[in-house]
Amino acid sequence: MFDKLWKLQGTVPIYLAMFTFPLMNIKSPSFFAKFNMLGTISVLYLLIFTASKAFECGFNMNFTDPTSIHYVELFRWNFPALTGTLALSYFIHNAILTILRNQKTPENNARDLTIGYSLSAFCYVFIGFMFYAAFPVKRSCISDNFLNNFGSGDVMSAIARMFLLFQMITVLPLLMYFIRSQFFYTVTGHVYPGMGHVCLLNLVVIAIAVLMAIFYPHVGSILRYVGSLSGLVYIFTLPCAVYLMRQYKSGRLTNVQIGTHGFIVFLGSANMIAQFFV
Repeated sequence: MFDKLWKLQGTVPIYLAMFTFPLMNIKSPSFFAKFNMLGTISVLYLLIFTASKAFECGFNMNFTDPTSIHYVELFRWNFPALTGTLALSYFIHNAILTILRNQKTPENNARDLTIGYSLSAFCYVFIGFMFYAAFPVKRSCISDNFLNNFGSGDVMSAIARMFLLFQMITVLPLLMYFIRSQFFYTVTGHVYPGMGHVCLLNLVVIAIAVLMAIFYPHVGSILRYVGSLSGLVYIFTLPCAVYLMRQYKSGRLTNVQIGTHGFIVFLGSANMIAQFFV
């Protein structure tokens, strides 16, 4: 009976959606900012967890013997999987103005933003490198959710799962606030047009997330596909198009500028197409 009511790729996403949906509809932006601050506790534990596992396993990397299970290639042709995922990180730039709009001391925005980016970069690099370097078997066995590489009997990984779940619960309402505020401001001219509109948008978005969690629970693939597509639009195409249009209207557009920016768009397109071949 329990197996029918608790399926990781079945009922669990629905339970989580029911739990988080009320949080997503709260109007106050200050609530999301303060609530999201609790997620730093989870990040701190994940750093400690990764460091302890790296200390326990030691570094297991071999750059010279291809027959070793610890062999690490210095270059692989599936690197577009990383560039596609990295392109998704540009989404946070899209939300920076929304975050800083409620800042009590706007004169500190540049400083706070620099500190925030630096800490985020450190966390990503530290966890990614330490886990990869200490992984005791073949790297091809690494799961896109790194906690899935630990057995259910590992106490520290079980605690890490709870902390990670807590972090996702704090992050999701904040992300939904970004989406709804930008969407409704563009469509209606109001950040919060009403509870009915907000609930409908949140219901559509969370329904898509639940369907993905049930039928395609591959986080890494979703990140790189969505990242490469959104990156093509927001990073490579729109900035170039806006710049070229401005140069054209001012009569300063040259063939070199067209060729250079056209090549940038080509790189973004190649990045997206490459996701289907790695």
